[in-house]
Amino acid sequence: MYRKLLAMDLRHLRCFVAVAEELHFGRAARRLSISQPPLSLSIRQLEDQLGAKLLERDSKHVALTPAGAAFLEDARHLLGEFAAATEQARRVASGSTGRLRVGFSGSMLYRGLPELVKAYRRAFQQVVLTLVELNSSEQIEALSRDRLEVGFVHVPQIPDGLAGQLVTEEPFIACLPERHRHAGSRRLDPRALAEEPFVLFARSASPLYYERVIALCIAAGFRPRIQFEARHWLSVVGLVAKGMGVALVPEALRSSGMRGVRFVPLTPTQIHSTSWCIWNPQRKAPPRERFIEMWKGMHAK
Repeated sequence: MYRKLLAMDLRHLRCFVAVAEELHFGRAARRLSISQPPLSLSIRQLEDQLGAKLLERDSKHVALTPAGAAFLEDARHLLGEFAAATEQARRVASGSTGRLRVGFSGSMLYRGLPELVKAYRRAFQQVVLTLVELNSSEQIEALSRDRLEVGFVHVPQIPDGLAGQLVTEEPFIACLPERHRHAGSRRLDPRALAEEPFVLFARSASPLYYERVIALCIAAGFRPRIQFEARHWLSVVGLVAKGMGVALVPEALRSSGMRGVRFVPLTPTQIHSTSWCIWNPQRKAPPRERFIEMWKGMHAK
């Protein structure tokens, strides 16, 4: 039965359901905004396709046959399924439903990502949004393999084959134990930290951060004494709070709220922390487009 239903013109099904519910060709025609001759033709064509008589009709009345009564339930079901599928397709095309996987590095927690996610979930409640913490190279790989729709990475420029929007270009600042002799400084020359043990963001987690901190120190005339490496920014700040060394971190980490540390601006430098929102433009994803539009709107403010 369902193979026959799927092969039929939905117009025939709508005509049959209208006549079956009205039991009057004139009222059914008005309901469908068509004239009676094409309505009668549609019913005959449907009966021919099914090989069964669905309606008894004469000049005075219309009635369902047993086959027509049985078929009515299936016809309503199929029309309902088609309407639901049509609405779902429209919602997916508009970006109001579907799936959105967003990659991020830990520092994005202090650059407005939580606020964006909350706003997006309020606006698009039917979209399943998943956050995945990955380093930059892992995110780029995941985007190329269609395992993410959006990534927030720390790279000097947009990777080949991807599209992107600059998130921030911010200075590095010193992160010091709260009792450090320079903790109360208004501004600090990096050279003042030349003899200090350093806590660095691990090269394996973010080569860019690692290389930029090294470059900043070398530009100041020294090579940092690396005491510890950590894969997460909160781990870096936490180790500093425990007195295990000092660190140079992106300015956004001021908002981490970690106790036991002080953040001090550095004397101006040309070396900054650069973050991008990136995506694969070859893969269409309406929920992603709405997410990026919302991100751009919030970032513009």
